[in-house]
Amino acid sequence: MNTQIFDSAEKGKKVLSFGEILLRICPDMDGAWLKENKLPFYVGGAELNVATALALWNVPSAYLSAVPDNSVTREIVDYLNVRNIDTTPMVYHGERLGLYYLPKGKDLKNAGVIYDRANSAYADLKVGQINWDEVFEDVAWFHFSAICPAINQNIADVCLEALKAASAKNITISLDLNYRAKLWKYGKEPIDVLPELAQYCTLIMGNVWAANKMLGIALHKDLIPTDGYAKETLLQQATDTSKEILSLFPACKAVANTFRFDHGKGIRYYTAIYTNNELTVSEEYVSEEILDKVGSGDCFMAGLIYGFYNQLPAQEMLNFATAAAYDKLYIPSDATTSTVADIEKRIIR
Repeated sequence: MNTQIFDSAEKGKKVLSFGEILLRICPDMDGAWLKENKLPFYVGGAELNVATALALWNVPSAYLSAVPDNSVTREIVDYLNVRNIDTTPMVYHGERLGLYYLPKGKDLKNAGVIYDRANSAYADLKVGQINWDEVFEDVAWFHFSAICPAINQNIADVCLEALKAASAKNITISLDLNYRAKLWKYGKEPIDVLPELAQYCTLIMGNVWAANKMLGIALHKDLIPTDGYAKETLLQQATDTSKEILSLFPACKAVANTFRFDHGKGIRYYTAIYTNNELTVSEEYVSEEILDKVGSGDCFMAGLIYGFYNQLPAQEMLNFATAAAYDKLYIPSDATTSTVADIEKRIIR
């Protein structure tokens, strides 16, 4: 079955990802970083992880964030340019780059994450500051995540401004419903903000619990985040969630859900996408041990965009996206370094 949310006539135009560029600082849990004066860090941010993957997979990729204009950020931008990411839209203003601290091996949702993002250049963006007509020239796809409007009301307003401009140009829009509890600190809950943004989106990705919390989608009262439920039950919830999203947000044409559960030191992982009135389900990946959870969901999102952009059949697209996400669990950085050929070797046949 072919997917229809992206017009083949638009292929060759860019996918523009919008979000905050961050440095992830990774101290060891045992204090070795203090003794050895070594503090590993990675350049990342959810939307940049998507842009990086797409560029690596030969999809024309552009990235828009805001950074202070100094020698460090110019080196970072040069680093992105070398990776074939078009940074022309970048905004240079403000005084600081956003940071977050995450001890090695910890999940981003873990209580150990420490954000240092207040008053960053990105957080200080305002409506009217970005010329969206100019930014969207030669852009066919716009991607952002629920992390963006979690930062403050101004960024939520900038997201809405961008979505209206993109929608007016018939640009395909994707949204990742990633929830970060520690970021929603400005008096709004996700349910107060995300439904208005979701009404412009063509592809919505997340999981059934995020859809419930952020979009108000119905969830069986006993279905809490646990691996104690039968797979059939969860896939039925994915179908129900997807149908409700499609009915509430008419611009949406496809809904993707991920299911990632702890499995000892590793994970159990599978995914699904609902489009053209049909639920397509991936194979299940099981691992006894993993290296780095950060960026796996971003890699799945990038895999979906890659699939739609190249107009792959739903099953082929989902197979690629799921394998890309699983593969990322073994890469110690924010973004994937695996090529299309590398990922295809991961696909369960």
